[in-house]
Amino acid sequence: MREPIMLRELVLKNRSFRRFHQGEAIDRGTLLELVDLARLSASGGNAQPLRYALSCEAARNALIFPQLAWAGSLKDWPGPAEGERPSAYIIILGDTQIVNYCSIDHGIAAQSILLGATEKGLGGCMIGSIDREGLREALAIDPRYEILLVIALGRPAEIVQLEDVGPDGSTTYWRDADSVHHVPKHRLDELVVR
Repeated sequence: MREPIMLRELVLKNRSFRRFHQGEAIDRGTLLELVDLARLSASGGNAQPLRYALSCEAARNALIFPQLAWAGSLKDWPGPAEGERPSAYIIILGDTQIVNYCSIDHGIAAQSILLGATEKGLGGCMIGSIDREGLREALAIDPRYEILLVIALGRPAEIVQLEDVGPDGSTTYWRDADSVHHVPKHRLDELVVR
């Protein structure tokens, strides 16, 4: 039996991965397990307005990919190349017949999904920069559902390294010559207000 991963370790391993081993499939059962974690997570007023569109087939993934913008801080990078694209997606939707506006539920759900993916040895990225009408049309998503987030999933094919924010205060992520993705984080003592 595998030893459980501690929460801190999961959080540290749960990075925004944008390059994957595209050929390593993720099955629908795995996606359902991840959505089940979201289902069990907190919901504002317990309204439970979230719904999910799943994709783990190459043809459907190919409809989703061009509707997404990747890594806005990497101006010269158009996104993952063929062979490095996600193996699966979970699209988080808000049912407008339940609530008019989803404020925080999708963030909670997405974090639960990504922590679960990390526990399974997968990685992912929350994507909010979406051509929502293009995605709605490509997947024939009913207008009653607001497109909130897309989670790209796969087996990571990149290294993401955390580091302290430098003296210039910039939190902009960047890639070095070896394609290691660097993510500056503020130190804990900088975040606690006295």
